[in-house]
Amino acid sequence: MTTNFMSGHEQRVDRWLWFTRLIKSRTQAAELVSAGKVRLNGERIAKPSRNVKPHDVLTFALGDHIRVLKVLAPGTRRGPAPEARLLYEDLAPPPPRQALDTPFTAERDRGSGRPTKKERRDRDSFHNFHDEK
Repeated sequence: MTTNFMSGHEQRVDRWLWFTRLIKSRTQAAELVSAGKVRLNGERIAKPSRNVKPHDVLTFALGDHIRVLKVLAPGTRRGPAPEARLLYEDLAPPPPRQALDTPFTAERDRGSGRPTKKERRDRDSFHNFHDEK
């Protein structure tokens, strides 16, 4: 049986997720895998010690996005973000973007009172974004 250090082509999935800077800590990566929320090549895995190798595909939810990543290489360290992005290829389609031409409209009935604080922040951030251009 070979170890990660000897093979050089495989790496623990929790360590790889941490090296890619997708997960903030290795402990969080291990918890994500242990909870059964990660799929490796379509198969649900539950052990953080499971190895990944180039051409494997990982699927997992991160926030409100489903990430589908193809492993390109094992990591050697947790380096800067540009270096981390070289370890994988993102196969998920980009999230839909709201058209910038459409004006911001609050989801309120006419005459229902003042906007909430959240609605005011959203409106202000929308106007500040368009003023910068």
